[in-house]
Amino acid sequence: MSDSQFQPVSGFDLPRFAGIPTFMRLPHVGLDDPRLADLRIGLIGVPWDSGTTNRAGPRHGPRQLRDLSTMIRAQNGITGVRPFEAANCADLGDVPPNPADIMDSMERITGFYRRVIEAGVLPLTAGGDHLSTLPILRAVAASGPVGMIHFDSHTDLFDGYFGGTKYTHGTPFRRAVEEGLLDPKRVCMIGIRGTTYDSEDRDFADSVGIRVIPIEEFHTRGVADVMAEAREIAGTGDTYVSYDIDFVDPAFAPGTGTPEIGGPNSFQALEVVRHLDGVRIVGADVVEVSPPFDASGNTAFLGASIMFELLCVMASDAPQA
Repeated sequence: MSDSQFQPVSGFDLPRFAGIPTFMRLPHVGLDDPRLADLRIGLIGVPWDSGTTNRAGPRHGPRQLRDLSTMIRAQNGITGVRPFEAANCADLGDVPPNPADIMDSMERITGFYRRVIEAGVLPLTAGGDHLSTLPILRAVAASGPVGMIHFDSHTDLFDGYFGGTKYTHGTPFRRAVEEGLLDPKRVCMIGIRGTTYDSEDRDFADSVGIRVIPIEEFHTRGVADVMAEAREIAGTGDTYVSYDIDFVDPAFAPGTGTPEIGGPNSFQALEVVRHLDGVRIVGADVVEVSPPFDASGNTAFLGASIMFELLCVMASDAPQA
């Protein structure tokens, strides 16, 4: 059971529009705070989008996600899970990036997450663009490659952009496979769609054994069947979950830099996460929420709701240190 000091502030005690916003109104615990040793799950912001190649803005995602996450309450209305009672959780703050230097920023992110992992805390991240996941994986997979369940409309498996630039939000998982951070035969990518430059990314996926489930197959088979396969691919080993908000149809999540039509609705966006029950999740993220493209905050509210669903699964099934 969670310690009472790690409970979120209730809307019955302080209106949700009041107070300093933290993820889901949880206490803030810094990396030098002695309470870090008592945590099981840490919610972290990575306000960085230097890997973006077209419409920037996800650097502002963590702040808006925090604000909209004040709408989250203590219990999952569908599953009944009360994650803040199942595991000690806190907001660990933001990784301070260097917006002028991609390599330095990635080193900063990896260094931050190494401290989190060494403390025995499972990271749940709000990005940031999808390149953010690569330096996170460098910390999470330091002891060996992990599997991954990836929700996205893009594979992010390209080799390079603009004549060979290796680090963009379209390349993180190509690099992660090359660096031995991901076991490609335990990787499942769900929801892939949209127009393409060529088939380079899909050819690479086929060559290393990554399972790609395009959106047509997702809609034909349905959530339960697709997610059963994803769980089988991940197996019983350590698994990372990466959730790009552009997995969701832009009718429901317009606030993202690279939207693709034809995706899941907001209910399915939550449903796929509930089917992660039993997966040995050692870290997860929700990335590419871009507030400049949705001033209403609806995309961020969906993103915060997805984070809550991830938290419910992680709190229920968290592997022990």
